[in-house]
Amino acid sequence: MNCDDIDRALSEGSRLPLQTEDHVRNCNRCRELIGALNTSGPVDPPSPATLRHITERIAADLRLARRVAPARYFFAVFICIFVAIVAIGVYGMGPLAMAVMTPLQITAILGTLAISTGLLADSLVHQMVPGSRHTISPGLLPVGITIALTIAIAVLFQFQHEPHFWVSAWACIRAGIPIGVLAAVPFWLILRRGAVLSPAMTGAATGLFAGLVGTSVLEIHCPNLDAWHILVSHLGVAILCALGGLVVGRTAEIIGRRSVRSNQEHRAVSGA
Repeated sequence: MNCDDIDRALSEGSRLPLQTEDHVRNCNRCRELIGALNTSGPVDPPSPATLRHITERIAADLRLARRVAPARYFFAVFICIFVAIVAIGVYGMGPLAMAVMTPLQITAILGTLAISTGLLADSLVHQMVPGSRHTISPGLLPVGITIALTIAIAVLFQFQHEPHFWVSAWACIRAGIPIGVLAAVPFWLILRRGAVLSPAMTGAATGLFAGLVGTSVLEIHCPNLDAWHILVSHLGVAILCALGGLVVGRTAEIIGRRSVRSNQEHRAVSGA
């Protein structure tokens, strides 16, 4: 055992063999080296001013947590608002489509819309509570619902040639978008009572949820059974509202991050 063997063992972090004691006893260099490694320097406790500064920095970000109501309560409220706005819209515009659709078409399309509504409401409720487990990924659910509705419309209705396609399509879009925007307001007020962690994803789901209000009203009111018309103008209302919700949510995320960064820089300057 020599100095090189001890240096190699210390550099590799391995345990020193028993023969080290004989060498260290006769070698001042290795004895000082091992003594320096085994010596722990004194740790001065932080001053009261430092502790007070740390406490103030932590307390500045603390907010009183608001108790969240049970999930079934929010789910019921979402569904009640959805049904109420659809009923008001149909009452004002008239259920003209019910007279021209077959019982199969009525049952299938309204059933698909009802299932989509229930899934979205359940997803939004879980997005309000961080850590909730989702049956279906909230990022994939809006896409899946859009695909399912597209398939249902393509199967239930016939594709026809319409001379004034864009005129009638624009009329339905112009009627459905305001209904979706109107429905988005109470939905947003409910979402504010939770703790949404992904505004972009939640915004897209909320936009689609609100847009389906307009789609449901148009599906019950509009007597045009052309599949192209239903896809572009009726389902198109829900898709446009979903895109609008995504943009609004993404914008909120960017503004929130900039605000947090600005606050951190301000505190850093204040602390300095």
